[in-house]
Formats: sequence, structure tokens, C-alpha cells
Amino acid sequence: MSFTTADLVDAHSDVVKSCEAQFRQYGGRVRFHGPIRTVKSTEDNALLKQTLSTAGDGAVLVVDGGGSLRSALVGDIIAGLGQKNGWAGLVLWGAVRDTVALGSLDIGIKALGSNPWRSGKNGTGQLDVPVSFGGVEFRPGNWLYSDEDGILVSSRRL
Repeated sequence: MSFTTADLVDAHSDVVKSCEAQFRQYGGRVRFHGPIRTVKSTEDNALLKQTLSTAGDGAVLVVDGGGSLRSALVGDIIAGLGQKNGWAGLVLWGAVRDTVALGSLDIGIKALGSNPWRSGKNGTGQLDVPVSFGGVEFRPGNWLYSDEDGILVSSRRL
């Protein structure tokens, strides 16, 4: 499916919401979309790794990392798991690392920034709960569309 978020807003302004947060693009796939799955975990990426190790079936993993830039939630190994297991993309309200390697992966990755510091591995957090940032609530099962202009969320597939 070829799309632009601007065209989706023009055609579906009654059902889409735009994330106001400004993200940087890190993955090799600039445009991505899919049903939303979520993880809520700050400075601990064990649950992310566990989730991305399962079949993604074209879903987008939205991660509420509390906006922390103190440590990276995703690097090339964890993002590589997502690519290998069929995830369309990742949206991280937090940081990544291994940014050059992330750019070579065929997966969409948006994050607030980067930090080479590793995150914890304690397994804390919650899976598939609603998370909010950038003026948008990301609910599991809703749809996310991302491109160069931003991120849209819809309660249904467009």
C-alpha cells in the first residue's frame, strides 16, 4: 500500500489523529503502517526484546519509554529481531542506539533520539496497554501510519 500521511488526513480527517511529538527516523523503511501493539517500560528493554522475538504479522510496536533519553531501548540486535519476525515498525517514546546499523534494516523506526548507553534487562513493564504521548492515545488494535511527515493513528484500517 502506497500512502502519505498528508493524503490520509485529507481523506480521513474524521477518523485520524496526528501525533504532535517530533520524532527522528532511524530505520531503513521510511513509510510503514500496521495494527498497533504496545509496550510500556522505562529504561528496561527485556519486554521489548521478548515481544519482537514473536511473529509481528505486520504490526507496529509503540513503546512508551517515558520519554527517557538516558538509555537506549532498541539497538541493532533488537531491531533486527523485529525485522526478522515480520514487524512493520517501531515508534519509541525514548532512545535508540546503533543508529548507522538501524538505517540498514528493512523496518520502520522512529524515536526521540539516540544514546549509546544500554537499558536495563529486568523485564519490567506492561504489554498491550493503552499508552499516550504527543497528544494521541495508542491503543492495541488501532492502526498506525508513519511517513516523512509524521505519525497518524486511526481506530480502523484505512
